[in-house]
Amino acid sequence: MLAVTTFVNASPQQITSPTGASTSLASAPTLSPTSTPAQKSCPALDAAGKPVFTYDRLDKNDAALLIVDHQDGLYLISRDMNAIQFKANILAHAELANIFNLPTVITTSTPFGPNAPLPIEITELHPNTSVIVRGGEVNAWDNADFRAAVQATGKKQIILGGITTDACTTFLALSLREAGYSVFANADASGTFDLRTAQDANDRMRSGGVQVLSLFAIACELMRDWRNTPGTPQMLPFFDKYLPQYGFVARAHDEAILNGTATGIRLGDLSP
Repeated sequence: MLAVTTFVNASPQQITSPTGASTSLASAPTLSPTSTPAQKSCPALDAAGKPVFTYDRLDKNDAALLIVDHQDGLYLISRDMNAIQFKANILAHAELANIFNLPTVITTSTPFGPNAPLPIEITELHPNTSVIVRGGEVNAWDNADFRAAVQATGKKQIILGGITTDACTTFLALSLREAGYSVFANADASGTFDLRTAQDANDRMRSGGVQVLSLFAIACELMRDWRNTPGTPQMLPFFDKYLPQYGFVARAHDEAILNGTATGIRLGDLSP
């Protein structure tokens, strides 16, 4: 394994040697796999003794984003969605962190073999965030440097996407839940061998309290209001780039205002 410098959208914090010898991060002590961001509390109960539902909303000020094993080789085994769409989804996942200024942790699994490195587009989106290279751990949470980097973000909500959904995404998501984090799995940015495997993995995550969302849902929940910043000026170009179905709605609206002629349908001017 080559040496790797660990960043979390910041200055380098540690170098790990090929032999595994390392020192703990200057700004984040090494964690145990069960370390928690906050003490877990029992849910509130209603008069019938049933848990009271609380809407756990994504908060852009309390969220971090994880890019897990979005590697060239692993991309090739992801067959549960269209390959062109999946490429757009994993790049959108990475770019979302920049739009909302989310602390970002990137990790790869043995990138010097068949798994291959990250796509160059991801490293170009995050030029100041180096990759935490795992020597063999399938579950990224088993890697001490990765755990420390996640804790160093200081965030309680975690957005993640990874390949494969049933291993790299699910194992990590459940470990994060056990450690006390709120976890939001980007279903569009996680891929695996086939649709049934993806569905089973998503069911397993949901049973562990992980929220499984689409890219559009994650983006909208982070934004909350089109009048916010980031809002319309930032999000419509993002959707136009990665979700053209929505982007073309905005394009059609603009063209109608600038160059359009009213059909009369809305005004009832046309006969049936």
